[in-house]
Amino acid sequence: MLPTSAPLRALPAGRLTCLRVVRFASHDAPHYNEPTGLLFGEKPLAPGQRRVKQPWETLWYYGMYGSMAVGGVLLYFKPDTSIQTWALKEAKLRMEARGEKYKYEPSVPSIPS
Repeated sequence: MLPTSAPLRALPAGRLTCLRVVRFASHDAPHYNEPTGLLFGEKPLAPGQRRVKQPWETLWYYGMYGSMAVGGVLLYFKPDTSIQTWALKEAKLRMEARGEKYKYEPSVPSIPS
């Protein structure tokens, strides 16, 4: 048996081929749960019985839907930082400084009679 602290490059080349592979951190094959056809693996309750909620479920519902509601409110009130909005404001300011109208007003068409 080879010592584990010896580096492999210090061993002769012929001895490297007969080394046995030792896997220290390996585990058995993963366990396989056979499908039962039941939703979430829960057996159906007898008629008239109610499902007992687990303690974490209420916290999960409040946390998930509460964070969605807060995210929706924050998304609704977020500031408009698009380049188009900035360019429109800048164009309006520059046109007002020159004395021009920034809103298009079509002229009354003159129809020849």
